[in-house]
Amino acid sequence: MNTRSVQDRLLAEQRAYYSALAPDYLDQVLDLPGGAELADALEAFRPEGSVLELACGPGTWTPQLLRRASDVTAVDASPEMLAIAASRVLVGAAVRFVNADLFTWEPDRRYDVVFMGCWLSHVPAERFGPFWSVVAAALAPRGRVFFVDDYYRTPDELIEGPASSTIQRRTPDGTAYRIVKVPHEPADLERQLRELGWDITVTPTAGPFYWGAGNRAVAVLPFAFSGAPHGETPEQAGVPIARGGRSPKLPLSAFIRWIEA
Repeated sequence: MNTRSVQDRLLAEQRAYYSALAPDYLDQVLDLPGGAELADALEAFRPEGSVLELACGPGTWTPQLLRRASDVTAVDASPEMLAIAASRVLVGAAVRFVNADLFTWEPDRRYDVVFMGCWLSHVPAERFGPFWSVVAAALAPRGRVFFVDDYYRTPDELIEGPASSTIQRRTPDGTAYRIVKVPHEPADLERQLRELGWDITVTPTAGPFYWGAGNRAVAVLPFAFSGAPHGETPEQAGVPIARGGRSPKLPLSAFIRWIEA
């Protein structure tokens, strides 16, 4: 079995875990130092305009996003999670719930803000760059990104050792599932994002939590980029694009002029 197939099976198990956990998810919130700082940081960020929430889960953050957003599109792979999220917002709220696997989903429009709550640590390292290409494709030219997450893993979860991002977690009934949990250190995560062409500051809290806020530092070409607004790629239009920090980088202002031409 090739590496991709093994990883696909792991990610399928991760989706199954969160679907099974959905009824109890809100009871599993980590009561650790620093958690209370996250909501304050999001409020200070002011997620205004049209907001895309990736991996919305049971709507932990959706109501807070709706307080400032003109509309929210909330995407999650678990129908069970989405049903709970929908029950936690007011009838008639400006929110659209989308059931989709974030590793295959493609945005159908652009947003002023992309928000992720405790999702980035569940993205395997091999899919980190392609995932951020999807984020880039979803953002309006002057769009912003905000995420919250944690690096918390218990010793008994480390079934493949501390160097592995594959861990084991159990639902309240004792069923075991393997999931991805990458223990990002804030400074290292900030560096990885900078190499991909993002200007995002990752801020640690008093505990295992952290948050990131920022935008694109340069034009970032999605790995699966299929065309441009005028039927030509940026390279065909004479625009150099950053690819994982290895190609010439273009100031964001120049990319905006091209994309809005």
